[in-house]
Amino acid sequence: MTEAPTSEIQVRRATSEDAPACAAIVDDWITRTDWMPRDATLEELEAGIANAMSLREIWVAGDPVEGYLSLDPDSLKIGGFYCSRTGEGLGRALMDRVKEGRDYLWLHTHVPNEAAQRFYRREGFIELARVPAEPPGTVDEVQMEWRG
Repeated sequence: MTEAPTSEIQVRRATSEDAPACAAIVDDWITRTDWMPRDATLEELEAGIANAMSLREIWVAGDPVEGYLSLDPDSLKIGGFYCSRTGEGLGRALMDRVKEGRDYLWLHTHVPNEAAQRFYRREGFIELARVPAEPPGTVDEVQMEWRG
């Protein structure tokens, strides 16, 4: 796949109307990921994303929405980052947008998600620690940070 220039990918702040599309992307990722246990229904994912809208900066990419990134503006932690397709610039466009005006971000990604770890390394993130899953989660995580 050829990666599209990120300038051609529409990135904007999410609205409450985007919650179903964001939840569908996460739900599909869980379905396709054999090591990720399902701990929420599509409806629960949608409600969680909708509830986070007032607490987080949530950015969406594409029209229709094909990816989203959720950032806690106080802690600068990326709490959710999912794209329906990889290798086409969606993730980079979202990451470029959330890096604007910032010099620090951090996140947790799942240990088995090696593709995500490679992406984050390409984006300048470094691994800080491996951390055990916090219940109800069962998949250990990698803590990473970026300094611009």
